[in-house]
Amino acid sequence: MLEAPRCVWNAGAELGEGTLWSSREQALYWVDILGRQLHRFRPADGAQASWPFDEEISAVAERANGPGLLVTLRRGFARFDPAHPGEPPSYLHQPEEPAGNRFNDGKCDAQGRFWGGTMDMDCREPAGTLYRFDGDGNCTRHESGITVSNGPTWSADGRTMHFNDTAPNRILAYDFDTESGTLSGRRTWLRLAPGEGYPDGMTTDAAGRLWICHWGGACVSCHDPVSGAEITRIALPAAHITDCAFGGPDLQTLFITSAWSGLDAAQRQAQPLAGALFAVRLDSTGLPAGLFAG
Repeated sequence: MLEAPRCVWNAGAELGEGTLWSSREQALYWVDILGRQLHRFRPADGAQASWPFDEEISAVAERANGPGLLVTLRRGFARFDPAHPGEPPSYLHQPEEPAGNRFNDGKCDAQGRFWGGTMDMDCREPAGTLYRFDGDGNCTRHESGITVSNGPTWSADGRTMHFNDTAPNRILAYDFDTESGTLSGRRTWLRLAPGEGYPDGMTTDAAGRLWICHWGGACVSCHDPVSGAEITRIALPAAHITDCAFGGPDLQTLFITSAWSGLDAAQRQAQPLAGALFAVRLDSTGLPAGLFAG
């Protein structure tokens, strides 16, 4: 039987997202996109730290060969070093995007390339794009026609990439060439059942199972990587569950973010932990986060 998830930080995030476990720091980085904050939680002693931004910050990766982080801000890819909070983030690349778009979820593959997607800020128009940002600064457009980009995550062998277009309830799968970083064979891998919410952030464990957050579904569900069949689920005391990452010294704690964005006053009163960071101990082991090669 699964243990109950614990609230480890009732941060009141308007839109919690962007979970990243730092093995280097033994801490979890995560963001409040609409609250424009980067957070760090260290479970060993419960230490909390936050950094404000002047625009939305949506995803985070550690750099493999230097200090600081690669982050996605509203308009593109940037570098930020939490050790020097007085220095503003420095944009590295801003792809041409519609004025009503912003970056959303993203993460590095095992080869150190960062995959970040954009979305329509009103969550209505299929105006988003999935980009691959390489360590040499090259940025490649891979997918378009996305409404709300979320994920991505890779299979245990790295040969399949899953990616969510949240608003139309599509969990996509692609054949992934690990050497070239190219995608092919796009297919709809899974759709959540009516009443189960919409697929948001997700991660993969060492056995290849997908752990998918349900926006509007108050849970994280675990799925077989081949059939897509649900294996188990973690119920949470907030409707909008947004992202998750395995962490802890043994990568057996699943950290889960949530949001109060989209809730009315009565719903917020009924969900006092909406926007909190949760943790749950599992028998499953996660995979280390990819480090940005730039």
